Amino acid sequence: MSNVCNSTAKDVALIGAPFSGGQPKRGVERGPQALRDAGIVQRIRNLGRNVTDYGDINVDGDYDELVMHDGYPLRAPTWCGRVSEELSKKVEHAVNDNNIAVTLGGDHSIATGSIFGHQKARGNITVLWIDAHNDVNTYKTTGTGNLHGMCLSFLLKGLIKSNNIPGYEWTHQCLNPFDIAYIGLRDTDPGEHQITHDLGIMTFSMHEVDRYGISTVVERAIESINPKLDRPIHVSYDIDSLDPTSAPSTGTAVYGGLSLREGLYIGEYVNKLGLLSALDIVEVNPRLARSPRDLEVTLDTALRVTEACLGKHRSGYTTLRSFPFAEDDGK
Repeated sequence: MSNVCNSTAKDVALIGAPFSGGQPKRGVERGPQALRDAGIVQRIRNLGRNVTDYGDINVDGDYDELVMHDGYPLRAPTWCGRVSEELSKKVEHAVNDNNIAVTLGGDHSIATGSIFGHQKARGNITVLWIDAHNDVNTYKTTGTGNLHGMCLSFLLKGLIKSNNIPGYEWTHQCLNPFDIAYIGLRDTDPGEHQITHDLGIMTFSMHEVDRYGISTVVERAIESINPKLDRPIHVSYDIDSLDPTSAPSTGTAVYGGLSLREGLYIGEYVNKLGLLSALDIVEVNPRLARSPRDLEVTLDTALRVTEACLGKHRSGYTTLRSFPFAEDDGK
């Protein structure tokens, strides 16, 4: 029996992670409620899916915490780690209940928890990381000490063991480098570039998107991490992967990003595989909107990307249609 079931008709568990402690720009904690207020639950239901809102995880903590670890400064690691641990348990529970777990951030540091919980529930997962940034710094390579740029390093085999960092004792390295593919990179730190190269993580920067086109990039990314199409997929979607013209209200906007059309294509392609098991939508920051229009555009982009991942296709495809290459485990 396969550990992958056809996700094209699965229910959705919505989990809020209103957390901003992984980076210095306040306001991103408002992202989950802004997405709810914009109608995300109803828009998912309109795709024919049942939605259960699990509510928000507890994010109380010390924003000003500074910890020296092995001589390196880290910002709020105890707080970040505890929040990710709670999220991990929520995601594990949601996936074990046979839902697609959709986590609304909050900053990207929460992906440590969502991926760890998903891996505990399903095992043998693959990760499609859609982002302008690698987020794979270790405590030795980070230039800022911000945990949202380190979230993958707690999970990846081949890196410095990080489960002795305060707050992250519960983690362990549960992913191989070949389980992950990046799409949309364009702002990589030198240390991250070296890590990514040394580990052999499959990378499709905006250069490759421009050179080959988004359809070829997505196909190659999936083929590299999931060649037999027999493993669950976790999509961690940072809204800053898109160009600021489509998502201006985010903390680390970088021009030259994915167009909205390219961003939607990624979601549509993944949905058609029937393998999506968990989705993160992170880094929507209402406080950074320079105008009501900026916020409206960013929220609309986040909602449309979520819909694409869960079954809304511009060709008219709906989530309840099955595809022959999406395996069903009989559950």
